[in-house]
Amino acid sequence: MQTITTIGLDIAKSVFQLHGVDASGQVIVRRQLKRRSVLAFFQKLPPCLVGIEACASAHHWSRELQALGHTVRLMPPAYVKPYVKR
Repeated sequence: MQTITTIGLDIAKSVFQLHGVDASGQVIVRRQLKRRSVLAFFQKLPPCLVGIEACASAHHWSRELQALGHTVRLMPPAYVKPYVKR
């Protein structure tokens, strides 16, 4: 089984989008998570790098995920904008 090394987490009010890749860049998981199941999902994962767009609630989630052993990087919104597909 491939292990997830990097996760991109898009946080919102009630539904979070998750995109996880392995060391070679292959997509392992794409999932929608409800707010109440985010911590349960990350508790099951081995420590990995999590990227989150910086906003007011991102600091809260950063602290929660770091407490579980993950490395969290907050990115300024200007750096996230090129990845948005609409």
